[in-house]
Amino acid sequence: MARRPLPRILSTGSAQIARSRELARTAADSATDVLHPLITITRGLRRLASAGRRKWADTPKDKRGPLLFLVASVVLVVALVPYGPLLAVIILMAAAAWQGRDRTPPAPEGPDESQTHRLKSLYEALVPYFSTAEDPAPLYAHGGEWEKAFPEYEFDETSRITQLVIRYPAYFTDGEADARARIEQLLHAKSGRGREYRFAWDEEGNQLSVTVLPPLPTDIAAQRFVTAPGETVLGFTDPTEVQRTLPLTHGEEQRDVPPVVWRTGVRSTEPHLLVMGQPGSGTSTLLRSIALQALPYGDVVIVEGGGTGEYACLTGRDGVLAVECGLTGALASLEWAATETERRLIAMNRARQAGHPPPDDTRRPLWLLLDRPTAFTHLATADGHRDPQSLLQVPLRHGRAAGVTVVVADQFDNADALSDAVRQHTRARVALGPATPGQLEAVLGAPPHTTPVADVPPGRGYARLGTGPVHRLQVPSTPDPYDDETSDADREAVLALLPPRTTPVDAEQIPTETEAVPAEAP
Repeated sequence: MARRPLPRILSTGSAQIARSRELARTAADSATDVLHPLITITRGLRRLASAGRRKWADTPKDKRGPLLFLVASVVLVVALVPYGPLLAVIILMAAAAWQGRDRTPPAPEGPDESQTHRLKSLYEALVPYFSTAEDPAPLYAHGGEWEKAFPEYEFDETSRITQLVIRYPAYFTDGEADARARIEQLLHAKSGRGREYRFAWDEEGNQLSVTVLPPLPTDIAAQRFVTAPGETVLGFTDPTEVQRTLPLTHGEEQRDVPPVVWRTGVRSTEPHLLVMGQPGSGTSTLLRSIALQALPYGDVVIVEGGGTGEYACLTGRDGVLAVECGLTGALASLEWAATETERRLIAMNRARQAGHPPPDDTRRPLWLLLDRPTAFTHLATADGHRDPQSLLQVPLRHGRAAGVTVVVADQFDNADALSDAVRQHTRARVALGPATPGQLEAVLGAPPHTTPVADVPPGRGYARLGTGPVHRLQVPSTPDPYDDETSDADREAVLALLPPRTTPVDAEQIPTETEAVPAEAP
């Protein structure tokens, strides 16, 4: 299938909309600053008119006549006095400006008593880590001034810290991972558990920025994402981490959400993916989401080691070459995939040497999705068969050139059972569900810059593409539509993305001889 670029309105529309919103907001702020005196006087005149109407309504009817005579006399005197109308207008404008002033009480400067107590407690807890006896002018000391150590801070409605900038002495060993981990663990415990914190270390300026991250949206259902062929949306992350947003449909609303996009193909630097997680963390959900995104452009082979029927909805669909749940079928499918990879390489090499474009039967991408392949490893060892993971060496090693992509999903407990080829060639990594910092670093290759929480929704985790940064990740909701616990909205969303079923050869109706040849007229 020929690769077609996205329409320009889809690729640059979000950036233009964001730029237009920023320009409109800047223009509105400038106009408000320029017209602020006029707005204040207008508001004051409106308040004076309202006060006059209330005064007239409260005046008894028998006293309204003398009141009108008094007002008329004052107007006449003002009109006859030299410069009287001008002075009257000046006095009226001054009274309107005074009445139209902003009467909102100013926000209190500095933290209140509870917030100050929290900052002092945090300062005292950091004293043993950021002070030494040899320091002649310590920044941290028991009973010291916490204002110098915390130049910036923000609180929420419950007086809990949402953002904090911490200064620390230059002799603190901020280059050591263990020293930084101790500080992060302390701040996590003292600032409030159950929330995710991002720690940004400025080693040059000796500052640490602590930010409380909002939870990622969990109500994004499976849908057709606006992406180019070769791009797969793994999930969604924080808006400050990526420079791209996708328009998503949520019921009758539409919003832009920043995605984590994984690029595959000949020029991809991370052609294969490894997904690790706990049971029920959403690894199968991610594989279903990847399959639904890959089917419009390629063919899919699914090997399920769990045997729970998570991919029964894909059986017999157009583009789904096989859905194997047994050891024999898994070996046959993976052996065919290895042979197909070699065939594609040979055909493309011959075409390249002859100066021709690649053959048409090598251009359609082939996806190999393996869910818990280590379960087959134990069965193969017990029955004396070949390990199915050994058949992945050719697709993993030469898959990028042949248009073959391998996605492996398994559990943390079975990480040691993964083959060396899977570990070496899966440079794109995803870790889902609750995990320790050691498990996350072992899978991703680098620790995340946020504190993992114990209670996370399904599909929540971290992603890292190659040597890039670690992103928070929330997988779009793609449950099994045949599961009774799936909601009607999610079931309809997944069923709408499924391709039509392929009619088996033995199920096709072969016309009989009498139907094929019309009878001759007598």
